[in-house]
Amino acid sequence: MTKKYELYRTGQAPLPDKTWSWNMYGAGIENIGRDGQPEAFPIPEPADNQLLVRVDSVGMCFSDVKLIRQGGAHPKLYNRNLAEEPTRLGHEAALTIIKVGKDLQDEYQSGQRLAIQPDIYQNGRSTAYGYTIPGGLTQYHVIGPEVLDADDGAYVLPLTDELGYAETALTEPWACVEASYTQRRRLEPKAGGRLWVIGRPEDETAYTFSAELPSPSFVVVSDVSDAVKTLIRQKVGPTVEIFVRDGLRPSDFPALKAELTDGEGFDDIIMLSPQSAERMSEAAKLTAFRGTFNLVGDSPLDGKVEIDVGRIHYHYTAYVGNPGPDIAASYGEARNRCDLLPGGAAVFVGAGGPMGQMHVQRAIELKNGPKLVIATEVNEMRLAALEDLFGPLAEANGKQLLTFNPATEEESLQEFVLNATDQIGADDVVVCVPVAPLMAEAGTYLAPDGMLVLFAGVPNGTMAALDMSAVYLHNAQFTGTSGSALADQATVIAKTVAGDLSPNRSVAAVGGMEAARDGVEAMMEGRYPGKVVIFPQISGLPLMSLAELKEKYPAVAEKLGSGDVWTADAEAALVETFWQMEHA
Repeated sequence: MTKKYELYRTGQAPLPDKTWSWNMYGAGIENIGRDGQPEAFPIPEPADNQLLVRVDSVGMCFSDVKLIRQGGAHPKLYNRNLAEEPTRLGHEAALTIIKVGKDLQDEYQSGQRLAIQPDIYQNGRSTAYGYTIPGGLTQYHVIGPEVLDADDGAYVLPLTDELGYAETALTEPWACVEASYTQRRRLEPKAGGRLWVIGRPEDETAYTFSAELPSPSFVVVSDVSDAVKTLIRQKVGPTVEIFVRDGLRPSDFPALKAELTDGEGFDDIIMLSPQSAERMSEAAKLTAFRGTFNLVGDSPLDGKVEIDVGRIHYHYTAYVGNPGPDIAASYGEARNRCDLLPGGAAVFVGAGGPMGQMHVQRAIELKNGPKLVIATEVNEMRLAALEDLFGPLAEANGKQLLTFNPATEEESLQEFVLNATDQIGADDVVVCVPVAPLMAEAGTYLAPDGMLVLFAGVPNGTMAALDMSAVYLHNAQFTGTSGSALADQATVIAKTVAGDLSPNRSVAAVGGMEAARDGVEAMMEGRYPGKVVIFPQISGLPLMSLAELKEKYPAVAEKLGSGDVWTADAEAALVETFWQMEHA
């Protein structure tokens, strides 16, 4: 390690007289910066409850596209006038503390390195670093109570020196990937919730409920037998009010939601002996935020069900079930797993993009993960890059990696998956593209006990036809998550330090401060098969792929790892080559 890089790591170098920033003044990429350039501002002095931080690296994320298109109309901007109160992109950031306000000196130290968790809640209000709070596309800025004293405490994670700057920034998108395999659905009836039990008048099944049923605020029963009514009364106790609403048609369901739930829907819906796909399609619309829909029956529905896949992703609506007659057997994590099946077959749809690559890499590096990994992608360049990057990694981990381009092959993806799995189907399918028909198709090649993960978000109200019979007859699981939490990011950091995960494999292109807007455009265009990482302290480095780096800056490129993977040593060489100390 050179003395120059050692000084950089300490954060003790004299400060420049200004900080360069890419502020955002409205919708459209043309409103990032001024006349296509960053602006210079005075470096702020931290208040007693603030930290002055240096931004060391920033990952470009496709979720910023919505902000770029909507400007102040973005949900996390709350109709802010960006022309008067600009924000700044860059929610995937690695920070170094430069100065500590006097009220924080017992908790933080100059030179301390931080990762930031951007999904912040302040007094129950959703904010975000890089959105509501201006983000990391700057060289220096202050953070205070809006980050350090929010609902979950401080939304930063102190780091040891094991992590490089790029992989620190990338712990945030990696946390989103990790979160998608962390249980977010509610898998038990909600205490104090609103419960609806709906059946068929002719169903005489002797249902049971083997577990405790937390007392709901009220219960609605529709078209169930007297035995079921008695069972429910025994379970909820004598004080819970039970409403009887028999003879409802699907067209009557919205009125029931309005009458008894103030339009919020039911926290738990139990459908007994389901038969009509139309009836279930309409009943599912009454599921509340984080609601659970329990299907119990031994005969298939008469068709596929229209399900709001946007709500599975953003609202964590859960669909559980079992063949019966024990209603309670549907619940619990033992029946409803959330991680990839050990030794199974996993399919990743849209695997060539930065986030899809992360899912594939996690599956390959997961010690108790799938043995067969199938990656699908319609972009040949991305597919080839994926094979080059992960083929050797799969071999080293004893996994089989197969790639498939449905746009160029004669057989369908469903046929390819079935042929690769001896006609059994995939144990897990992860969809990384926000296209409802692809989500619906993905459910057609699930094996029994299969899990469909909807990683890419589509808007709430986006419907897809899914085989819901598989939920209660074959224990299929449909799940999805949005964003991440501090615990997810902490897990990624721990895995990276332990050598179980290598976020640096995601880096496809790098650039200095002046290249930040070009990096945003490259991310939007999908120019590189991986993540674009900007180093705000570096000046004079245009945006370039790691392959171009080998041609133009061999002293940096020679520090890349096997397979041309980004490394902390490459970062050190980057600082040695480009970091300007003349101002010191």
